[in-house]
Order: sequence, then C-alpha cells, then structure tokens
Amino acid sequence: MPQTYLSIEGIRKTFGSFTALEPIHIEIPKNEFVCLLGPSGCGKTTLLRLIAGLETPDGGRITVAGRDITSLPPSKRQAGMMFQSYALFPNLTVEQNIAYGLQEKKMSKAQIRGKVEEVLAMVDLEHSAKKYPSQMSGGQQQRVALARAVAMSPDFLLLDEPLSALDAKVRQKLRQEIRRLHEQLGMTTIMVTHDQEEALTMADTIVVMNNAKVIQVGMPEEIYERPNSKFVADFIGAVNFVGVEEVPAVAIRPEHVSIHLQPVPDSSEAIIENLEFRGSSYRITLKPSHSREIIADVNSSMIRLLGLEKNRRVYYELPSEHLIYFGDALPTPWVEVVV
Repeated sequence: MPQTYLSIEGIRKTFGSFTALEPIHIEIPKNEFVCLLGPSGCGKTTLLRLIAGLETPDGGRITVAGRDITSLPPSKRQAGMMFQSYALFPNLTVEQNIAYGLQEKKMSKAQIRGKVEEVLAMVDLEHSAKKYPSQMSGGQQQRVALARAVAMSPDFLLLDEPLSALDAKVRQKLRQEIRRLHEQLGMTTIMVTHDQEEALTMADTIVVMNNAKVIQVGMPEEIYERPNSKFVADFIGAVNFVGVEEVPAVAIRPEHVSIHLQPVPDSSEAIIENLEFRGSSYRITLKPSHSREIIADVNSSMIRLLGLEKNRRVYYELPSEHLIYFGDALPTPWVEVVV
C-alpha cells in the first residue's frame, strides 16, 4: 500500500445555509495524478480551493507529508496552481510571466533565467519567450500557465479545469503534455474536471463526487468497469440500465452488447432504429419489442460484414461477464439507455 502524502481528513465547508462540502476523507500517495470528477456544483472546485488555501474549512484538516497545512495561507503551502482562465499578466512577456513568481522567492537573475529556459523547453515554447499573451493561441497560453506553475518547484500541483476552454485537438495534446510533465517531475497532481475522457485518460486515481460528497474512489478502469452506483455508471460514459423501472439493478456498457443475425442462447429480438457513424465504430440504437431501446457500439468493419442497416431485425445479447450489478438483479428485464 503506497504511503499517504496528501491527507484530507473530514474537511467540510458551508456557505451560509448551503452545504458545499460534507465531511470528505481522501488519502493521496506521493506522485499520484488524481482527478476530482463530477457535475457542476458537486463540490470539486470547493475542495480544490480548500487544498490551495483559497477557502477556509469549517472543520477537518489537510496534511502534506505529515505537515498540517489547514491554517496556512496559500503562499506557505508550496502548491503550484493552474486555472481555466490562464491568469497571465497581459502586459508581461512569456518569460516575464514565468519569472514573476521566481522573483518573489529572491532567486538570483542567473537562477531565474536558467529556470525560465528550463520550463519553457519542457512545454516546447523556448522560441516564444519574448511574446506577449495576446500574440499566442489559447493552447500556447495554457502551456505558459503550466510552465509558470511548475517553475516554482511546488510540492504538489493543483489544476482547476485547465483544458475546458480549449478546442478538442488542443485539449488532447495538452492533456498528454500535462501527464508527461507530471511523470517527468514526479509531482503529486490534483486536477478538477467534469470531462470523463480527461479523467479516464490522465488520472491514476479518480474521485467521483456528487452533491457535496465523494461517491467512489478508484483507478480509471475500476470506476468505468465496476461503478458502485447508478450515478457513477451513468456519469462515466454511456450505459444501458437493466432491471425494473423503479430500481435498475444491472447495467452494461454499449461496447459489450453483442449483435447477431440469428437467435443465440439468451438473446432478444430487436429492430435497428438508428445507426450513428463515429469513425471507427457505429452507435446502434435497438428497439426491442418488450422493452425500451438499448444502444450498442459496433466496429465499422463489422457493420459492413453483417450488413446492418436501419429497420433490420437482429438479435442482441448481454454477456453475463460484462454485467454490472448494483443490487439483486430482477427476473423480468427492463432496459433504459443513458448517453
């Protein structure tokens, strides 16, 4: 069991009569990349701000390497921070933005120059040192913000939705860069996101939150394949729920639904209601005669091989080894699709 580095013990927070965070208990090992994942208003940003020292908790404590930092101001917590809005000084060049915090640490000019060159090389911006933020794209500005955060050699890095304002291609590249820097520098990183794909691809551990509470903590594969509740299964990717209407007891992911042209044991008949092309695969909407629609993800080459098309009659199977159980499965299935 890895030794705990950052410990959150019973931290809670209210704003007037509104409970932003019920008592939270999380233990984070050193060098771990942790994503706080959940819908808007679930408490994830409040938790990050409490760790950063930007909010004061109503109870509980936070320790880093055994040191209680609960009452310390942000400047004493040795945390690097990166925000969605970049928060760069528009009147300073790239190198001046990065050097600003280093000057506050009373480093020599030679030390500052060396550190700025080092971190700019890390984010592949060494040729942009003299540019101003307005002369750079959103992705480049965010890389400057990342370089500024790591230049301070923080004990841990806090990222608040850093990629949400960027377009899809830039997001994908930057999440790879952030993960690479995390591994290169051996930092402990905590990132807030509502994007499931970001959390699944970047995190060592995902903390799923909802309604001011932690719902599940686990590795990405565990959260996706073995969610502990209907909420987690629904929030992380697409899922079909199976059970009685009041209490869906079983779920299955669309990629695990098998489609056949002829009946097989435990299969059910359905009509293909819609096919949605997604590049390497299709998302098929099936309409069974006895239940609500169900979705299946099928490889594009398999679609052509089977000759699947709209209004064709097929048979679908829900393999038992891929069923996710939340409670006692009930004998008469009902299927609900959630995308």
